Amino acid sequence: MFTTTIAGSLPKPAWLAEPEKLWAPWRLEGADLDQGKRDAALLWIKIQEDAGIDIVSDGEQFRTHFVHGFLERIDGIDWQRMTEMGIRDNRYVAKVPTVTGPVSRPNPVHSDEVRFTRAHASKGLKCTLPGPMTICDTIADAHYGKRADMAMAFAEILNQEARELEALGADLIQFDEPAFNAFMNDVNEWGVAALERAADGLNCKTAVHICYGYGIQQNIDWKKTLGSEWRQYEQTFPAINASKIDQVSLECANSKVPLSLIRLLKDKAVMVGVIDVASLEIETPEQVLGTIDAALEFVDKERLYPCTNCGLAPLPRGVAEAKLRALGAGAELARGKHAG
Repeated sequence: MFTTTIAGSLPKPAWLAEPEKLWAPWRLEGADLDQGKRDAALLWIKIQEDAGIDIVSDGEQFRTHFVHGFLERIDGIDWQRMTEMGIRDNRYVAKVPTVTGPVSRPNPVHSDEVRFTRAHASKGLKCTLPGPMTICDTIADAHYGKRADMAMAFAEILNQEARELEALGADLIQFDEPAFNAFMNDVNEWGVAALERAADGLNCKTAVHICYGYGIQQNIDWKKTLGSEWRQYEQTFPAINASKIDQVSLECANSKVPLSLIRLLKDKAVMVGVIDVASLEIETPEQVLGTIDAALEFVDKERLYPCTNCGLAPLPRGVAEAKLRALGAGAELARGKHAG
């Protein structure tokens, strides 16, 4: 009951990459970089398990970015042709690589990483992959012409990758789709279909993570424009509930999401975000318990998985560690309160 997990990313140690920065370049090279990534993954597995996190991840220590870390091993993408484009419906602008031909996956992308982390994680292991729609919103298209067509092409290769990660021992494969909160009409028209294609044939648990973004200034500023209630989930949860995906991750801590929207996920396990990733303030276990209790009005305790709102990558490492401990301790309080 109240199985804990995290959305995915964790801060890079200062010796591996510049702290508190997305897309930070590596500070090591060659064999030293390979070893540094493994050391960082081991560090975070230990920290998560000590904090009481039940389903751990490698913290995405092997990737510079949650999307581009996958794309850099995919053919059909020109990394020299950088295109400036608006991301998340023009919430911010970035220079991104460009799709110039049919995309394909010549070799496994994250298999070696999962093989390593599975050997060292004593608890459940979550593997995260970017969702098809979010990939299409984080890369420029000079080949397909339609985002829906490009999304389905990426869904095919994501499915190849996911099946291999499952075979290596992944207990849960999570597809990250923050774009689902920016293009709600597209979610219903083709986004959920692309997501289901990416997860097709998997026997392990599957999840989709839908948040309001990392705790970076552009996302914080955008949230200020959303009014007194954030109701984006209301437009997409019915289609997601009807999908074959097992679990849904949503943002609840210090957000203006009406928790009653959880009722729209009556057939899913719900990863309730109880840790705010946009604040340096450390939650107390009692605050975590309070968010869990508030969510229990709308979801059975057997289906509630306490989680972080989003990834913790941009936060100071010490803050991230303390937030993980609060998550684990708050869930333990909830188990004691709601046992039986």
